[in-house]
Amino acid sequence: MSLDLDSRQRAMLQEMGVRVWWPEALPEPAATVSAPMPRIAAMTPAASRNGGVGASNALADGIAAMDWAALNQAIAQCQACGQCQGRRAAVFAGSAASRQPDWLVLGEPPDDNEERLGTPFVGQAGQLLDNMLKAVGVQRGAVDARGAYLSNVVKCRPAVARNPQPQDLATCEAYLRREVALVQPKVILALGRFAAQVLLQGSVPDVGTIPLGKLRGQVYSYQNIPVIVSYPPAYLLRTPQDKARAWADWCLALSALS
Repeated sequence: MSLDLDSRQRAMLQEMGVRVWWPEALPEPAATVSAPMPRIAAMTPAASRNGGVGASNALADGIAAMDWAALNQAIAQCQACGQCQGRRAAVFAGSAASRQPDWLVLGEPPDDNEERLGTPFVGQAGQLLDNMLKAVGVQRGAVDARGAYLSNVVKCRPAVARNPQPQDLATCEAYLRREVALVQPKVILALGRFAAQVLLQGSVPDVGTIPLGKLRGQVYSYQNIPVIVSYPPAYLLRTPQDKARAWADWCLALSALS
């Protein structure tokens, strides 16, 4: 994909409040290969609260062979961690696309609007994300190389909203691994600290304690796919002065495709 921006893309960036620029020196992609992730235990909510005692590996083992239809059904019915408690519906945008998009964009846990509509990145945050995708010549849902597959790091929003616990992230990562295997993207954007934590926990020590801003500017790896960390669009709506930094991250993702 060309890194040159046409007039339409520049206009979109201007509307977003992003000054069109190119970093003087992008860091060289790191030759990091993620270490094998631990096998994930299937946990009932009660087992999750007790640290996963007595859990098995059935969840991860079963998911690894699922097609899109089976994966959709499994996520809709999943009771494997505390995130499912009181949820209205799981949030999952998977589809049996015959051709895989180049981009996979992983966002934070679903918010209320995402749960209500059953799809990632909606509302004003979704509009901003769509504009940024268009600025790099990509469209959500397109089933070719110029498309982007969108997903959330966990699929459920509990009735009493809370941050996902480490065991919640580890359990739901089994679904993400299968999504990545089915989509086969060429680059992954991790938008937010929980997305970064799940994707980098096998390659970055103590990643959960590192501020999101300090994880930017490097090319990591998840299942041998380049990973770039950046800010979630909801954060950029609250902190527009960081849009230029986010654009630099997207430029780095473009360079990782070449």
